[in-house]
Amino acid sequence: MSGVKEPDGRSSGDRAERGSAALVVVGLLAALLLASAAAVGACALLAAKQHVSAAADAAALAAADTASGRVAGAPCDRAAQAVRLNGARLGSCSVDGLVALVSAEDDVGGVPIAVWARAGPPGTPD
Repeated sequence: MSGVKEPDGRSSGDRAERGSAALVVVGLLAALLLASAAAVGACALLAAKQHVSAAADAAALAAADTASGRVAGAPCDRAAQAVRLNGARLGSCSVDGLVALVSAEDDVGGVPIAVWARAGPPGTPD
């Protein structure tokens, strides 16, 4: 009975398809919303990693400056202070001569982030 015309000129099969475009649009909007939420989460993790990386860099520089005698104090204490001031936690700290190796940590939304940084005088071998 698909060939039967209604008084307004439409075929009777058109009624069964009414609203199907709305369902497709709703599905596409839901997919877009999920993709946007995932992208925002990924960007937040990336920003947090950069923040922890900056904290680790500052801590390594602080520890190396203290090891060289440029700044008074204990190198790893200075590293812990630098990490804390940058909003992260000190994971580990080691000093070998004038070279400092430091890790900074943080948790973002239950995801642990850890970054290592090394600082020392120019020309110091890795």
